[in-house]
Amino acid sequence: MKLFRFALVIVFPLALVAQEKEITNEEIWDFDFSPKSLQEIHPLTSTSQYSVLELDPKKQTSKVVAYDYATAKLAGEIVNSATSALLPYFTSYSFSKDESKLLLETNSQSIYRRSKRAQYYVYDRASKKSSLLFGAKVQEPKFSPDGSKIAFVFNRNIYIKDFASDSIVQVTEDGSEHIINGLTDWVYEEEFGFVRAFDWNADGTALVFMQFDETQVPTYSMNIVGQGLYPFPYTFKYPKAGEENALVSLYLYRIKEQTLSEIKLGEEPYYIPRIQFSPVKNKLIVQTMNRHQNHLKLWTYDIEKRSAEIIIEEKDKAYVDVHDNLRFLKDGSLLWTSDRDGFNHIYHYKADGILKKQITQGEWEVTRFFGFQEKTKELYYASVEPGSTERAVYSIKLNGTGKRALSPEKGTNGVAFSADYKYYIHTYEDSNTPTIFNLRSTASGKILRSIEDNSELKNKLADYKVSPKEFSTIEVNGNKLNMWMIKPKDFDPNKKYPLLMFQYSGPGSQEVSNKWNDERDFWHQSLVQKGIIVACVDGRGTGFKGSEFKKVTYMQLVYFETLDQIEAARILGKKSFIDHERIGIWGWSYGGHMSTNCILKGNDVFSLAIAVAPVTSWRFYDTIYTERFMRTPQENPDGYDLNSPFNYPELLKGDYLLIHGSGDDNVHLQNTMRMVEALVQENKTFDWMIYPDKNHGIYGGNTRLHLYNKMTNFILTKL
Repeated sequence: MKLFRFALVIVFPLALVAQEKEITNEEIWDFDFSPKSLQEIHPLTSTSQYSVLELDPKKQTSKVVAYDYATAKLAGEIVNSATSALLPYFTSYSFSKDESKLLLETNSQSIYRRSKRAQYYVYDRASKKSSLLFGAKVQEPKFSPDGSKIAFVFNRNIYIKDFASDSIVQVTEDGSEHIINGLTDWVYEEEFGFVRAFDWNADGTALVFMQFDETQVPTYSMNIVGQGLYPFPYTFKYPKAGEENALVSLYLYRIKEQTLSEIKLGEEPYYIPRIQFSPVKNKLIVQTMNRHQNHLKLWTYDIEKRSAEIIIEEKDKAYVDVHDNLRFLKDGSLLWTSDRDGFNHIYHYKADGILKKQITQGEWEVTRFFGFQEKTKELYYASVEPGSTERAVYSIKLNGTGKRALSPEKGTNGVAFSADYKYYIHTYEDSNTPTIFNLRSTASGKILRSIEDNSELKNKLADYKVSPKEFSTIEVNGNKLNMWMIKPKDFDPNKKYPLLMFQYSGPGSQEVSNKWNDERDFWHQSLVQKGIIVACVDGRGTGFKGSEFKKVTYMQLVYFETLDQIEAARILGKKSFIDHERIGIWGWSYGGHMSTNCILKGNDVFSLAIAVAPVTSWRFYDTIYTERFMRTPQENPDGYDLNSPFNYPELLKGDYLLIHGSGDDNVHLQNTMRMVEALVQENKTFDWMIYPDKNHGIYGGNTRLHLYNKMTNFILTKL
């Protein structure tokens, strides 16, 4: 008995201590809580295998390896920088269509959010030899369909390298300060989400590319402090709302003839958000939009007959979303998604654009389209059918029958199919479960084997004082809004806790979803461990609850969103365990605009706000994003100005921290400087921090750690 009691005295406190470790900012930004993942999964078409990229940054070695779907065994190395002569450490890879060659990226240099320059090596699997693609860093290389050539962009001109002759042809020669060939400009890259603006036709005999003429686009300039004696200006073309956009043209280049000609669609398109060739070698698919972005046209263009035809049109009283859910079937028909019935669903069209069937329907949204299996006539998609905070994966027949679940309905699910659709790698995560990778049978949905369960991370976190997210809904301004809340592990309902609200709130966004934690979530956990309740509410304008809910903010961004956050805070402040005099709110970018508005317009509710890289006037933001939701300032001046926080700085009463990077090419420092000037002229007390030369992400070295330490100290001191 004495020994037993003695053992209890020793073991129990140790177990208790083990579960009381607190998360630190240093651990978060050393990425100690990041789950393991499979990098760049590629299903191989020639065998029932998949390839993944395996990196060892410390040893500066990288390799692409193949695994067998059925047996889970390592099938072999495809390429390894450690054993391949003259091949350096590479960080990304892609195959030629026949998988005989690989394009390996190394020495990459980021430009904007998605664009980069890098050196590329071509690796031949048969000869096991590698060669440098070009003698300088280039952009967006892409194999021709037969793998005999690669097109790429250098200094805003398009080049094509022929492997057989080891020769390079320069396709365009007018690339310059104002002319971009084969790449998108800043605003297309940021808002339409792509950089490569060229594509090969199906047999590799032609190349189509976009050309941007930025001559009339206004120039934005930022001072770069750098490391030298004098700062220097960095200038680039940036069209702010209501200003001139680049003129966009389409060109056709014939490989054998080496001829260049302009493609005319019968009307001058304002935006061309997507181009791609269909599997039919002469058929180019072009999407165009008007400046208001409420009328999208899907064109087919025959490059031989030089004829254009509109096959699908999408119109909306607010705006039409651009997506990548276009798929071509072997019979020439196509699959397409649209929210025309109020929710995003999948539609099946004949090749000539005649609608055959709406395949999915209901008051829920398809969020992703994964593919179509010709043999079984099944298509695969993810949706929010179980609830807007969840992501489940389903298969359904082309005729709309035979729907079945390929994943659990709760949590966030994703799939990566084998080339023959016999297997799929299933990813699952929820707010309590780091990502799990399993191999499943497509026919049965059964788990065949585990690939990675991240049990090591889960076991590690068992030693920490981590609290679960509590999901619920809150009735705000006549709407049921999704919410999560995190309470301290030792929560006492009889105590009063300060509340920090987080949100982003941008159109179609979502922060309340049942998924695993990122670094920001772990920072929230660190605040909760210090006795602060953290909550998040997705207000009107956010996504996955139908187009009416999302588009209600049209023409007056942040108005309804601000009302919802203020009212949600007011409701939460009435709870017995919330101290209504200590409620704060924070956000980044759009969320920084929101938190700024909230502490001004909700100065009787919020006592603290942090705004990181905030928009403070939509007049300062770019054409494509802003005009999609607001039209132009010339058409809608009140929509732009009535919700611009530097127009009412006198409303500030609480503690306000403003943070920005001086090198932000996206939300310019101008936004913060105008806000600062307005507050100064009202003689308001506030805190602010500028990170020299840092972009919209505000990172590099210890920057993120410093930023989160600053926010932590501000919250603990003021809230």
